[in-house]
Amino acid sequence: MNTHKREIQGVVVKRSGDKTVSVLVTRSVLHPKYHKTVKKFKKYLVHDERNEVNVGDTISALECRPLSKTKSYRLNTILARGVE
Repeated sequence: MNTHKREIQGVVVKRSGDKTVSVLVTRSVLHPKYHKTVKKFKKYLVHDERNEVNVGDTISALECRPLSKTKSYRLNTILARGVE
């Protein structure tokens, strides 16, 4: 059985309903043809049980069982507080 859980780090861009936040994860990849570093973005929905995260915070989230149709990550730690 695979016990390794994926971990993502990103910035909270939206509080989407009760106990849910939308997190923008940025990663840098090398373009295959032009050999230039390009930023790639993806948004994930993260479960925040205590509603303690605000927009602008940098968080870490762990993969878990599906909590809804699109939500499969739980809040792990808050790495940095945002400007708000």
